[in-house]
Amino acid sequence: MSAAAVEGILETALYARALDAAERFYHDILGLNIITRVKDRHVFFRCGAGVLLVFNPDETVKPAAPGALPVPAHGTTGAGHACFRLAREKFDGVITRLTAAGIAIEADFEWPMGGRSIYFRDPAGNSLECAEPRIWGIE
Repeated sequence: MSAAAVEGILETALYARALDAAERFYHDILGLNIITRVKDRHVFFRCGAGVLLVFNPDETVKPAAPGALPVPAHGTTGAGHACFRLAREKFDGVITRLTAAGIAIEADFEWPMGGRSIYFRDPAGNSLECAEPRIWGIE
């Protein structure tokens, strides 16, 4: 078997029409630093060694404007999913921040092979998870 040609995931994209609510949620509650925001099109966040992209799906289906970077149109409808890496000792603090903000924890459990996960939703309805990397055999 040959080695993988890619090294990992550099960015993950989710979609939300209400970017102000998404910005408050990911920055104020989850504590992610904002990299950039372009009006009602997108807001990007630093997330560890990677980047979380939150796009307004109504804007990203439009072709790139003349002179803009030639990023192809993209988007989706319906809730997406992203999982954030979280050390075991940080779960209680994250749960406290989420519940203080009125965000329900939908599930909190230990995986049969080891590792804890919690699931909750962002304001756009995306399913989010915080998990220990060992759920995938990563230390």
